[in-house]
Amino acid sequence: MDGPVDGPVDGRPAAQAATVIEGVVEQVFHSVTAVRDTLLAAHRAARERGEPMCDRDITAMRGRLLDLLTGEREVAVGMGVITAPGLLADRPLHLEWWQSEPDRHHPVRLEVDLNPHSVGFYDYAAAEWFVVPRRTGRRHVVGPYVDVHGTHRYLLTLTVPVVADGEFLGVAGADVPVARFETLVLRELGNLAVDVVVVNPEDRVVLSTSARSLAGSLMILDADAGDDAGEVRIISLPDPPWRIVVSPG
Repeated sequence: MDGPVDGPVDGRPAAQAATVIEGVVEQVFHSVTAVRDTLLAAHRAARERGEPMCDRDITAMRGRLLDLLTGEREVAVGMGVITAPGLLADRPLHLEWWQSEPDRHHPVRLEVDLNPHSVGFYDYAAAEWFVVPRRTGRRHVVGPYVDVHGTHRYLLTLTVPVVADGEFLGVAGADVPVARFETLVLRELGNLAVDVVVVNPEDRVVLSTSARSLAGSLMILDADAGDDAGEVRIISLPDPPWRIVVSPG
């Protein structure tokens, strides 16, 4: 930090942060959209055969998923598709998710318990990253949160619904470590003379340049503060619906 700011906070850092954040988010969603299009192509091919989709249609996507996940500029550490329950004729539930591991040279497939009668059953259809895109038909960002069902990483998960002719096929998505997301954004912001904190709709800090507001901590904002509250400036992003809070450093 270059020192405290006297008087009203300049809105330029907030606008700069918004531009950088949107850029990183769009970079991830670009890959997620490519995953979505791969599932749509597999669904279209099954229809042309006159057959329902089955397990082999999903596993055939693995080459494309791995190419995207291991791309030189890829931000995500996990990527894949999660099918709508009952979509596949020979497998009621399917989670085709691949992830990069720090101690492995090649991505590994995420293995979860999809047996509804098991104590460890992973009911992905009840997860926010699945439920919200299914209900709204729009893309969604969840986090930061600890992925206790799979990777045990501190993540942001970005998903999009996959819909063909009105039929919900599932979601495509990607996992981004909070630390990696924060690093990419802060690297572009450089050394600011103010504190910048990004807060999600659940009032959790997504990223921060301030030691007083750590990622994942709660930050309750005054609903009446508006976009310009003198020493604190707040601007809202439309997608994801995060708020950027700029205050004296």
